[in-house]
Amino acid sequence: MKCKITNKELKPFMSFGKMPIANGFLNKENFKDEFFFNMEVGFNEDISLFQLNDHPKPEKMFNAKYPFFSGSSEYMKKHFKNYSEYVKKFLNTNSKIIEIGSNDGTFLKNFINQSDKFIGFEPSKNVAELAIKNGVPTIINFFNKSSAKNLKEYVGKTDLICASNVICHVPDLNNLIEAVDILLSKNGTFVFEEPYLGAMLDKVSYDQIYDEHIYMFSASSISKIFKKYKFELVDVIPQITHGGSMRYVIKREKNEVYNNVKKILNFEKEKKIDKIESCIEFKKNCEISRQKILGKLKSFKDEGKSICGYAATSKSTTILNYCNINSDYIDYICDTTKEKVGKYSPGMHIPIKDMNYFHNNLTNCVYLFAWNHKEEILNKEKNFKGEWFSHVEI
Repeated sequence: MKCKITNKELKPFMSFGKMPIANGFLNKENFKDEFFFNMEVGFNEDISLFQLNDHPKPEKMFNAKYPFFSGSSEYMKKHFKNYSEYVKKFLNTNSKIIEIGSNDGTFLKNFINQSDKFIGFEPSKNVAELAIKNGVPTIINFFNKSSAKNLKEYVGKTDLICASNVICHVPDLNNLIEAVDILLSKNGTFVFEEPYLGAMLDKVSYDQIYDEHIYMFSASSISKIFKKYKFELVDVIPQITHGGSMRYVIKREKNEVYNNVKKILNFEKEKKIDKIESCIEFKKNCEISRQKILGKLKSFKDEGKSICGYAATSKSTTILNYCNINSDYIDYICDTTKEKVGKYSPGMHIPIKDMNYFHNNLTNCVYLFAWNHKEEILNKEKNFKGEWFSHVEI
């Protein structure tokens, strides 16, 4: 295994076994052709970076059938509204805004009535076309040096580049940073949010690890990686999205660095988040968690209880396949996304049902896969009188 940033040889510290495409919900006739890869993880102490060894090609994950839409969650719509208000301090009357991985345009829609100088990059054709339909200019392509050079010829430099839960999806991070360097103005700002390594280690939320999440970042890793390109991590703001994320604010060198950065770097050093020791402990905790959740499921079944899953998330693919949880344990998974309903979960092939099925078929226990949306879901499902459970505390 080699580090994708430095090319240093690394030894994987943990394997999650054979894993399918996390968002690869499929029909029965496609079972025999399903794609799997060996999901191993390693850690480069030189740059404090947690990363996948192997992963599918981006085109396999992000394409015309991508089944995730940012606007499907009311909570995330509110979050993106707040996020858009935050970044306005980096804009002036002539600023341009670029979003990397703009999905269905939920974030950029917040600028429609305030500026016409914004554009998104989104490689998944189906969600990009929805964004365009909703008035958000979108380039249906991956964000990289080539596409950045083409855009620069058209719009010039920009004062603000944003992203949310996207940078960790990009295998060639060096190329992406060089693309940011091409487009960002001298005093420009790059702001992005990503699932936070520290939160994952603390919660033992190993479902954060799947094919799209090639990296799990910390402030330590972001600071070290961007320094190579003469960028500075100037601020960090913890977020509760995705079960614990961090908002990173990047500027070119010789800008003021806020105290938040020093505090979080000291915290990560104290907790050894910047060292492989924390990963070894995480591996042990993952194995304990797997045994606990399997024990709980077996206990429910021994008691004759029915079990369903709530929300056919990409994260659930890791849980189901790592723990070998199939339809012997979980009868079905309910979901609101029409692109998933009627299909089967990746790898374990548990049927996906719509929400009417859930409401009309009483079940005793519900595995909350979307545990990071707990408040929104439990508020919506107040009438359910059975037991909610998950592999993390809810």
